[in-house]
Amino acid sequence: MKADFYETLGVHKGADEKELKAAFRKLAMQFHPDRNPGDHACEHKFKEIGEAYETLKDPQKRAAYDRFGHAAFENGGMNGGGQGFGASGFADIFEDIFGDMMGGGRQRRSSGGRERGADLRYNMEISLEEAYAGKTAQIHVPASISCTDCSGSGAKPGTQPVTCTTCAGHGKVRASQGFFSIERTCPSCHGRGQTIKDPCSKCAGQGRVTEERSLSVNIPAGIEDGTRIRLANEGEAGLRGGPAGDLYIFLSVKPHEFFQRDGADLYCKVPISMTTAALGGQFEVATLDGTQTRVKVPEGTQNGRQFRLKSKGMPVLRQPNIGDLYIQVAVETPQNLSKRQRELLEEFEQLSSKDNSPQSSGFFTRMKDFFESFGE
Repeated sequence: MKADFYETLGVHKGADEKELKAAFRKLAMQFHPDRNPGDHACEHKFKEIGEAYETLKDPQKRAAYDRFGHAAFENGGMNGGGQGFGASGFADIFEDIFGDMMGGGRQRRSSGGRERGADLRYNMEISLEEAYAGKTAQIHVPASISCTDCSGSGAKPGTQPVTCTTCAGHGKVRASQGFFSIERTCPSCHGRGQTIKDPCSKCAGQGRVTEERSLSVNIPAGIEDGTRIRLANEGEAGLRGGPAGDLYIFLSVKPHEFFQRDGADLYCKVPISMTTAALGGQFEVATLDGTQTRVKVPEGTQNGRQFRLKSKGMPVLRQPNIGDLYIQVAVETPQNLSKRQRELLEEFEQLSSKDNSPQSSGFFTRMKDFFESFGE
């Protein structure tokens, strides 16, 4: 048995239009399928709520329902109303009450059939040096721009678009059959609400043409890989003089030959000779600020040791801070030895003691103790 419409909405029989609308809105939000995916009970309840509101909001249908109940809509009564509630009925009610709240809303066209242009994407690759210093880049973007002949209207100069006679400028037409109504895009104006009798010859009535534009892009110092820069209203021009979309610049920083970046810090691996590591020495490294910095290597430096050069890294975006540069030394083992070099190394090996290589001596001592423990 079908539930009472007043009970379905949770209102009394004397409820006015404002109370009906408030009750429907509250329940529709609660049981909307988008908020309850896969819940068939909520979906059924949602349909009952819509059917109840569709009936009670119409004075003529409400009067018939108050007098005869559900029987008023049976056997063809009231043109068969109340027997079902289709998608078009929901769309009409939700358009009136919720606007663009549900499901992200319907995208509405602006006055005169104008449509916002699409956003555009431009991929730009820069060097690490450019990311360090910043730059102003000139880019060339093929995009639609507003037609200058018709000022974006799409109509032949001297004429204007006219209101569509099929939909009276609404962009939609509705066909009713009894209690049901079906709404669809106007076939004459394709939803724009206006038609053009004499289209502009330059843009063929679109209100925009495709041209290549030159734009200046400011890239701030310290910008990171993957950063997106938005240029408002520099995207595709809108149809019929509608607002332009935006242009998004997606930046990528090319890998560097010497430096690896981690946030504001830079890392560089520098090979040094075995003798430099053993005896000590120094070397110079170039930095991104265009200078050279001397790095001192103390006697007995081990492979992988890092040296920190303060404030020689990357600038922090829109801040006065600068990161550090870390130099990691890689001790290089000599190759292609001459006979004399080999003799000297062999002599060095014979003269070496545990104090010369404490790490290796300690390691093998511990390894020997570990092995001998198995025989105990």
